[in-house]
Parts: sequence; C-alpha cells; structure tokens
Amino acid sequence: MTTRPCYYDYAVIRIVPRVEREEFINAGIILSCQASGFLAAAIALDEARLRALDPWADLALIRQHLESFPRICRGGPGSGPIGALPARGRFHWLTARRSALVQTSAVHTGRSADPADALQRLMARMVASPGAAPSAGDLAREVAGEAAREAAGEAAGEAAGGAAGGADGGAG
Repeated sequence: MTTRPCYYDYAVIRIVPRVEREEFINAGIILSCQASGFLAAAIALDEARLRALDPWADLALIRQHLESFPRICRGGPGSGPIGALPARGRFHWLTARRSALVQTSAVHTGRSADPADALQRLMARMVASPGAAPSAGDLAREVAGEAAREAAGEAAGEAAGGAAGGADGGAG
C-alpha cells in the first residue's frame, strides 16, 4: 500500500557561534508534516567546521542546545513546557526567529509520502559536509524530476478517475 504524499514544513538548524558576525554552519533539520502528525529533528554537528568559525566555541553548551530539538519534537516527560504544546505549536516555537547561538532558517515547504525519509534526504543535502552533498545543478534536476513525476502521477490519477474521481480541492 502506498501512502499519499503530504506537504511538510522544514527548517535548517544552524549554529551561529558569533552572532555579530552572522556566520553559521548547518547542524540539523526540523521537519513537521501536519497531515500525518509527524514532527522530528535530526542533528549532526561537524565540530571541525564549527572550530574553523570559532576556535573557542563552547561545544558542551552547543550540544546541549542541539539535543533539546529532538527532545522537544518528541514531547512528553523531559521535554519541558514547550514539549507539552501540540506538535504544530512545538514546531512554530522551535523555528521562531531569534538572535542566539542556535537559530533556524526560514521555514520551507516540501512534499513527500514519507516524512522520515524526507528528513534524512534533507540532512544529506543541507547538513552533510560539502563534499558529500549534491551540487546545486544535481539538486535542481532532482527537484524538477520530482515535480514532473508528481505531475505525471496526478494527471494519470485524474485520467483514471474520470468523472467518478472529481477534484478534492485540498492539499493533502
């Protein structure tokens, strides 16, 4: 059985060791798919890259801040008062703009039948060391290919559904 693709929102988690310089490294992804109730964060801190920006960065403090993202996403005991919020509220709180050591990018949107897989693909694309990430051209081709496959699948579904199918008007 295949799952229908759903729209998700994500943001890149960034470490900004010296806020006044506005230099950062990507250290994780937070992803929320409201339709499926999925909310998770994945973290990968490249300490060598961080040390290149700030040799005196407090790694223990940074790790502590980063570890709070997955914990708050899971909610429940040990996640503090923010962890008691509904999943969408936790996502909005975690992605709120702030001038701090740990920040998030603007929120972006994507579409996938498997939000957990989308989280891992985003980690590979946005957080992995530059040598392991696809080029901008590869990324553009991948996005264009996904959009074309989705459009072809939707067109085939409409053709197969004919008059019986109708338009749902929703975003999934």
